[in-house]
Amino acid sequence: MHKVTLKQQAVELRTQGLSYSEILEQISIAKSTLSLWLQEVGLSKKQRQRLTEKRRLSALRGAQRRKNDRLLRTAQIHAEALWELDSLTQKELWLLGIALYWAEGSKEKEGSAGTGISFSNSDSRMIALFIRWLMEACEINASRINFQIYIHENSLHRVPDVQKYWSEATGFPMKSFDKVYFKKNKLSTNRKNVGSLYYGLLRVKVSASSNLNRKVAGWVNAICTRCQII
Repeated sequence: MHKVTLKQQAVELRTQGLSYSEILEQISIAKSTLSLWLQEVGLSKKQRQRLTEKRRLSALRGAQRRKNDRLLRTAQIHAEALWELDSLTQKELWLLGIALYWAEGSKEKEGSAGTGISFSNSDSRMIALFIRWLMEACEINASRINFQIYIHENSLHRVPDVQKYWSEATGFPMKSFDKVYFKKNKLSTNRKNVGSLYYGLLRVKVSASSNLNRKVAGWVNAICTRCQII
C-alpha cells in the first residue's frame, strides 16, 4: 500500500480514538513513522479519557503479571529451601535459640544484681520458636514462662483479639496474657503496624532465670570463640 494511503488510514484510525498500538496492529509501519504522522492529530476529551483508561488498565494487568511471577518464584524458592532443610536436630534448635536470644533478648549489664530471661518480638513464629527452645533445649517448665503484651493505645478495643492471637500462636491459655501495656500514639506517624493485622509486641519472661541468662551469654561467647570472632 502506498505511504500516502497508509498515512490517511492511520490518521483516520487515530481520529476514531485508537491508540498507537491498536493502529500498529492494522498498519505495518515503524512506530517512529506513525508518531511523526500523527503528531498534529488531536483527540476529543472522551477519546483522551478512553486512552488514559486503557493505559491504566494495561498498567494494572502488567503489575498483576509481575506480581504473579514474583509469587511463583517465591513459592519455588521456599519449596527448595524446605528440601534443603529436611530436618532439625536438637543441637541445631539449641544453637538457633542462642542466636535468637543474642539478637533479641535482654542481656545482663555489668554490675547488675541479676537479669532474667526476657525476649521480645512481634513475629509470632519467632516467639513460638523461642518458647520451644526454652522448653526443649533449656528444659524450662511452662509454669515459669510469663507474657506481657505491648500495643499502641488506639488498639484498646482490640485487646481480646490480641490476647486470643498470642494464645493461639504460643499454645498458652488466654489467662496467660492478662498483662497488657499501652504505648502512647504520636500525633503524626508513618507507622505501618496498624489495623486489624496489628497484634503488638509480645515479651516472654522466665521467672528465676538470671543464671540461665548468664549461661546463654556464655554460649554466645563460646560461639564467638569457635568462630574465631574476637
